[in-house]
Amino acid sequence: MALPMNAQVDPRDVYAQARFNMIEQQIRPWDVLDPRVLDCLFAAKREEFVPADSRLLAFADLELPLPTGGHMLAPRVEARLLQALDVQPDDAALEIGTGSGYLTALLANMARHVYSVDLSAQASEIAAASLARNGVRNVTLSVGNGIDGDSKHAPFNVIVLGGSVPEMPEQLKTQLAPGGRLVAVVGEAPAMQAVLITRGEGDNFREEVLFETVVEPLAQVKVPSRFVF
Repeated sequence: MALPMNAQVDPRDVYAQARFNMIEQQIRPWDVLDPRVLDCLFAAKREEFVPADSRLLAFADLELPLPTGGHMLAPRVEARLLQALDVQPDDAALEIGTGSGYLTALLANMARHVYSVDLSAQASEIAAASLARNGVRNVTLSVGNGIDGDSKHAPFNVIVLGGSVPEMPEQLKTQLAPGGRLVAVVGEAPAMQAVLITRGEGDNFREEVLFETVVEPLAQVKVPSRFVF
């Protein structure tokens, strides 16, 4: 990462110290060791993608509520998903659920271009302002359902969902380029799994379960009720 473990962080920079602590205390212990991902996590100012009164909470191991509804993914979950995606400099990425724009910024730091869609126009506007303020230019934001993907800009090398889904959306798999990677948290609480799909040649797909977790569903996904009256 940008700072080795024994590096001295300026004690006057509260947020830089908090980012460093987040990486060392949450991210590395969760087996996120890719130096590119760690560099990206330290460089991206997570505190600038949350409401001003929540900035110090931005680094906590929790899903932080957003003013437009929904939650940011916990830092360690974002980091594990990003590592699994193995984003390359020439990759085109699709993000479903822009949210705060923070994961968008992480993807943009590593990919050639990021297309991100959110159901909320207000959330998209706030994310656009945060990304512009932080100098992130290689992104295209749009408003819509997104769960059907983005056929206009497909195929993608990377697809990531910013919230959970009851089942893996099959239509997204078809928008992967050969060798493309898709990560999503699949299932219903309390039993969810982060899943990596890798496309081979043609319609051959390999599926790998990464870890178990619980993540808030995407706003556009209707979770079926467990109860029948």
